[in-house]
Amino acid sequence: MPVAALSDAEIEEGLRSLNGWQREGDAIVRTFSLPSYMAGLAFASAVGTVCEALDHHPDLTIGWKKVRVSFSTHDAGHKISARDLEAAAAVERLGYPRS
Repeated sequence: MPVAALSDAEIEEGLRSLNGWQREGDAIVRTFSLPSYMAGLAFASAVGTVCEALDHHPDLTIGWKKVRVSFSTHDAGHKISARDLEAAAAVERLGYPRS
């Protein structure tokens, strides 16, 4: 079933409450800095677990002490939907990076 893409104004409003997230074209993204490569792997696994429960999966890029998380909605024509903002908020609730 198709999902409605958000307007530019709705996306901007939604991003205001998401620390460090920004729009890149038709996706919302954030790069997380972690203290080690293994911490990045653990974080990526946690993101995957949370997003599997939401049935909304990000693109993840794991690098040296960095993990890039990117959301867009395939069912909205690869645009940004409310599901992306909700999933990003769930990632934020993981509390990374930890001090």
